[in-house]
Amino acid sequence: MPRTSAAAGGAGGSRGEGSPTARRGSFEALGDPVRRRLVELLAAGEQPAGALVDALQAEAGISQPAVSQHLRVLRDARLVTVRAEGTRRLYAVDAAGLDVVRLWLARFADPFAQPLDALKTELARGRRARRRGTSPREEDAADRAG
Repeated sequence: MPRTSAAAGGAGGSRGEGSPTARRGSFEALGDPVRRRLVELLAAGEQPAGALVDALQAEAGISQPAVSQHLRVLRDARLVTVRAEGTRRLYAVDAAGLDVVRLWLARFADPFAQPLDALKTELARGRRARRRGTSPREEDAADRAG
């Protein structure tokens, strides 16, 4: 049976995968600690609704109707999928939905990578200069020359 998302059309504008509306819905959904915990539980793999309810009732005393509402918000934000198997509903993380969040956050992580790469290069130059008995400036000039 194919996996479906309850948010096929979505409400309130364009819901394209990388659209601002999709990102906004994803971040709003993940803004709640209970919904973040549901995503964490589902990261281990597909789970029936009952197991999710049991876990959240044990951890935080959250009722079944409240868990169902949180799952609906996550489905509407395309962060989880649901499929029916007999009378059970099985939930799983929607990798494509989480990619929207990951790709947006990656824009901010990459600027930190470049300065760290530059620092790594400078540290390597300093170590090389110490081994050769030269100064880092001489090492830098040698790197540029050849």
